Amino acid sequence: MSSWPDWILVAIVVALSLIASAALGSPIASLVLRSARVPEPPTIEVSGDARTPVMRRRDDPAPAVREVLRGGMWIGILERVGLTAAILAGRFELAAVVVAIKALGRYPEIRENPAVSERFIIGTLASLLVAAACGALGLAILHTLG
Repeated sequence: MSSWPDWILVAIVVALSLIASAALGSPIASLVLRSARVPEPPTIEVSGDARTPVMRRRDDPAPAVREVLRGGMWIGILERVGLTAAILAGRFELAAVVVAIKALGRYPEIRENPAVSERFIIGTLASLLVAAACGALGLAILHTLG
């Protein structure tokens, strides 16, 4: 084994798991969100009683307003740290509390803008998977240490 006291090894594993969860979540969630981008479907141009399929965008489209959920980066970091800590502590019911707090906190914004809800779900799931992986890996290392 090691000449270090057990509590120091536990503290190092816990700290590294929490740091990895906080640091890796945003880039991985961003990568998943970029990969999940769905092209806009063809639209239909209506003039009078005639309908014409439009297969390409107009040359002068109206500028798209992109709704951004405020505080998302910090909420994501706190969410991942909370979930990873719950897993490391073996308190899986706290993981449900972390997810519920985020969902309830964001519900009004998501309800008001359905276009944001898909990105919210994809980003949250990617973020939670990173946190769960960091927590599970840290827990496995802690069990190996004894």
